[in-house]
Amino acid sequence: MSNIDQRRAENEQTVAGIRARQQAKRRRLKILLFGGFGLLLAGIITAVTLTIVGSAQEKNAAAEAARQPIEGIQTFTGLSRNHVEGPVDYPHPPGVGGDHAATWTNCGIYTESVNQERAVHSLEHGAVSITYGSGLAASDVTTLTALAKDKPYVLLSPGTVSGTDITATAWGAQLTVTDAADPRIAPFIRAYAQSPNAPEPGALCTGGVNG
Repeated sequence: MSNIDQRRAENEQTVAGIRARQQAKRRRLKILLFGGFGLLLAGIITAVTLTIVGSAQEKNAAAEAARQPIEGIQTFTGLSRNHVEGPVDYPHPPGVGGDHAATWTNCGIYTESVNQERAVHSLEHGAVSITYGSGLAASDVTTLTALAKDKPYVLLSPGTVSGTDITATAWGAQLTVTDAADPRIAPFIRAYAQSPNAPEPGALCTGGVNG
């Protein structure tokens, strides 16, 4: 073999070695990329699965809690649903249903009394209204505010009477307690907010009137 042929053969071997190393490097990079992507995908799938399972468990727990009887609830049937103008004389104030204003009160937290006829319309949409007497301590109002916060179908407001009673009202159901920490308030909200017992569960509790 001539010197030229020998150098050509050596160059070809060198180039082949470089190519082999480059191909091996690319294979390792692909393995790392696809392996990392696979781990990331597996992590995402696991997280989504846990979220779905956790959400389902929370819903099941809430549904189970809603099925448990709550002591002290009064229920009312045969309630009318007419839209009327002007005040309504509700036999069990605050109103648990019956004739009401054509516009509803937006759900939320209020520091002044809301219109009762509009609040009853909110109950028709599946809202829960919590009212309290003007004598309730500020710390108790804070406790109720924490219960109502971030709940899209809850109305919290002072009532129109003195005293310290707290009344949770849904369409056709009412619970009166004397302690903001009463353990029945939260289950009442879970049981009756968007309850199928309401005439129009799922209807808006926004887009109406504040107060």
